[in-house]
Amino acid sequence: MTSLTYAFNGDADGLCALQQLRLAGAPADEQFAVLVTGVKRDIALVDRVRGQSGDACTVLDVSFDVNRAGVLSLLGAGARVRYFDHHFAGEVPQHANLEVYIDPSPTLCTSLIVNRYLGKRLGAWAVVGAFGDSLVDEGRVAAQATGLDPAAADQLQQLGLALNYNAYGESIADLHVPPSELAQEMFPFANPLDFVATSPTYRRVADGFREDMALAHGIQPLRKAPGAILFVLPDAPWARRASGTLANDLAKAHSGSAVAIVSRKTGGDYLVSVRVPRDSAVSAESFCRRFPTGGGRRTAAGINHLPSSELDVFAGAFEVQFRTP
Repeated sequence: MTSLTYAFNGDADGLCALQQLRLAGAPADEQFAVLVTGVKRDIALVDRVRGQSGDACTVLDVSFDVNRAGVLSLLGAGARVRYFDHHFAGEVPQHANLEVYIDPSPTLCTSLIVNRYLGKRLGAWAVVGAFGDSLVDEGRVAAQATGLDPAAADQLQQLGLALNYNAYGESIADLHVPPSELAQEMFPFANPLDFVATSPTYRRVADGFREDMALAHGIQPLRKAPGAILFVLPDAPWARRASGTLANDLAKAHSGSAVAIVSRKTGGDYLVSVRVPRDSAVSAESFCRRFPTGGGRRTAAGINHLPSSELDVFAGAFEVQFRTP
């Protein structure tokens, strides 16, 4: 018996890309699809997928570079793979069973790539994904193209922010709602505005989002220099949940500066989020890739594991790289 698997990032972009493809697919097949996901930084997902000849796997919003070995394993077993993403890909092989839709343009996210692939049939969910991925201008343009009025676009922006926030954490235990459960809650809703209006799960996420961010915005910077600002968050579930959204908020508040958010992990080491202006001479991705477990995209990247002994090294390198004269 053949199977259909989706391996997707648990953040807003991954969820909304998934939602569009599932709504566009055959309902009976989509209902029994296998979902493989995790917290936002859990991106080595394809290794968890088992496939054989005739099986199909769609991968959404995680780096091909990180998942290359898993994809090659699936292809070697005779499975078909579709890949949608906007992160650094590295070398992408040619294979008859591999379809690749990867575009690292800074004005695109995976939800917008999927929307383009589907002929813009489910644009409202793409709008949610764009807003969740901090593409505010692109989200507004997509909302207008979809025929949404400004009030509806505002609601979808809040939904995108809440879905994105929910994926941040060191483990699933940190999250208010596991992304796989959130995906199943979303699936019946062709219109995200109906999800906003009726879903108790969304209300749970939205209420938690507001409470956590109220705590997060009280944090003061540990180091501040022209062009480079660094914050360190405490070892607490709310801080691990708030870290990514706080990084986006602080990037907007300090639009001319690079911002680093360092979150203490339960084991004593750190998780890092970095945001840089679009016109920065050095991308967030290239800077973070200097450190083991670092990666991301041009304006938003991170380091999944920074040893506590390396915090001062990271802070110094960050300040040297992004400090302005």
